[in-house]
Amino acid sequence: MIKEINVQDLKTLDHPILVDVRSEGEFAEATLPGAVNLPLFDNLERAQIGTTYTQTTPGLARELGLRIISPKLPQLVKKLEKLSKSGPLVLFCWRGGTRSKSLATVVDLMGIPVYRLLGGYKAYRKQVLEYFQTKLPFQVVVLCGNTGVGKTELLGKLRREGYPAIDLEKLANNRGSVFGEIGLGNPPSQKKFEGLLYEELIALSKFSYIILECESKRIGRVTLPINLNTAMQEGKQVLQYDSLENRIQRLLTEYTSVPNALHEIGVALERLIRTLGHVKVRELRTLLETGCLDFFTERLLVEYYDKLYAYSNEPSSDYAFYLNYLEPEKALRELGGYLDSMSFRVFGLS
Repeated sequence: MIKEINVQDLKTLDHPILVDVRSEGEFAEATLPGAVNLPLFDNLERAQIGTTYTQTTPGLARELGLRIISPKLPQLVKKLEKLSKSGPLVLFCWRGGTRSKSLATVVDLMGIPVYRLLGGYKAYRKQVLEYFQTKLPFQVVVLCGNTGVGKTELLGKLRREGYPAIDLEKLANNRGSVFGEIGLGNPPSQKKFEGLLYEELIALSKFSYIILECESKRIGRVTLPINLNTAMQEGKQVLQYDSLENRIQRLLTEYTSVPNALHEIGVALERLIRTLGHVKVRELRTLLETGCLDFFTERLLVEYYDKLYAYSNEPSSDYAFYLNYLEPEKALRELGGYLDSMSFRVFGLS
């Protein structure tokens, strides 16, 4: 028997196997985080059925769909049977309609336990949008600092230590700069980014605060939800700084490990002409092409990034807390102590 489940109740299942039966294109744009794609119709087939539906009759469109799907059913069922061994199957489509219902019926007839998500992806998307339209239930700690001080590195260490840190740049698949896309591949769609961020926030709901890196409203091709951006602006600002030499080496290590990075950096330099002018960009290009990477990176930091972000490179009372990242492990302990004391203050225990 097919079991129907609401999106709000998905969390009650033990390691559900989410199966998106929509086309590859729909899946690529956005899906439930962690879902696998087993499309009933590929992009072309879906378009053909849609055209038949609008230009002839719904009945003929259903007949076409049946002819297309029938030969695929044995292989689809076989794949779903294999997936079902890892956890409860949950099938969904756009609105929890014909596609998921049809496949769930066949799977059920074959004796494979199956859930069908009521409302489909649309119901999940509605839940995400509603969450980002309300005030976040967290105090936000914002890690600030100039480019190359190791903020992303520190966030990773905090997370491994059990602190509620979220790497927004990782979710956006962009480093949040003019060179942010280099070596990272395709960024997520806005819908997909919001879904990933929603899941991160829900997973940390037991905490009274979260830790984020300072970002602008836009990271690469995605935009932060308004409530998160507001919470970051109102949050506690923590300054992280490091020596210029360490910053240079950190950036060189990160970017030179990326295949074809120097070529991509050269292309991206063109975007700085409006800010730095043709002469400086030409000088930077010469340094890049002649392998003077240390000096190239230093000039970018001093002449562009530090002026752009204008964070202090030394202790400053303008922030709720500050730390020198010259000794990373010491800095981690110091920030951990601050966060621990802050959580007590939030709960009113001090």
